[in-house]
Amino acid sequence: MTNPTNLTPSAFTGARRVATALAIGVLTGLAQAGALEVLVLDKEGKPVPDAVVIVVPSGLGVAKNPPPMAAVVNQEKMQFLPPVSVVALGAKVRFSNNDAWDHHVRLTAPGTAVSANPASAEGMSLRLEGKTAGKPAYSAVLTMDKPGATGAVLLGCFIHGSMSGHVYVADSPWTVKTEANGIAVLEDVPEGSATAKVWHAAQVVDKTPQTLVVGSTPAKLTLQLDVVPKRRRG
Repeated sequence: MTNPTNLTPSAFTGARRVATALAIGVLTGLAQAGALEVLVLDKEGKPVPDAVVIVVPSGLGVAKNPPPMAAVVNQEKMQFLPPVSVVALGAKVRFSNNDAWDHHVRLTAPGTAVSANPASAEGMSLRLEGKTAGKPAYSAVLTMDKPGATGAVLLGCFIHGSMSGHVYVADSPWTVKTEANGIAVLEDVPEGSATAKVWHAAQVVDKTPQTLVVGSTPAKLTLQLDVVPKRRRG
């Protein structure tokens, strides 16, 4: 490798190290990744929003858009909004009551994946006072930090039994919620074999993960539920 005349010896050495690192990254496959588009359908073949798609690649890589470390869930019009949130293990979730009446935030999960600040608890509930006109909504922050406990955390309210929602604590950085069109897009999935599965609150029995191969060109996959989820009211 020739040292260009406009580079000092130290700059030349640094450039050579960068080039070597990039070459190693390509050879080991760390720099190779592809996009994956997953369509989730219900039993009748209709797109399903708010389904969680989890992809686990066999190769090493870095997710471009991993699940966030913070989220906000509002209690509004007797609903949890958004109805499903995807977060990383250890994420802080703020719950706010925007209704004029009191609500509980009841959390139940396999494991259980939550603790209240500052002390941890095996599942829990808290009460949020109703919002007073002209004043900020009452809120509380919970940390999804129980080691090894990932999956769907069920949200409920003791006062209003019809209220339900979920916080999905991801165990893979390639975990994305479907949009209104039933599609989830995952970027920078390492090339090679991978498994993909779908979670939805209405799907009681877990679906068997599907094996696929991710390449340099965008791949598409369709996953179908065995149920027809009820549509949430507006």
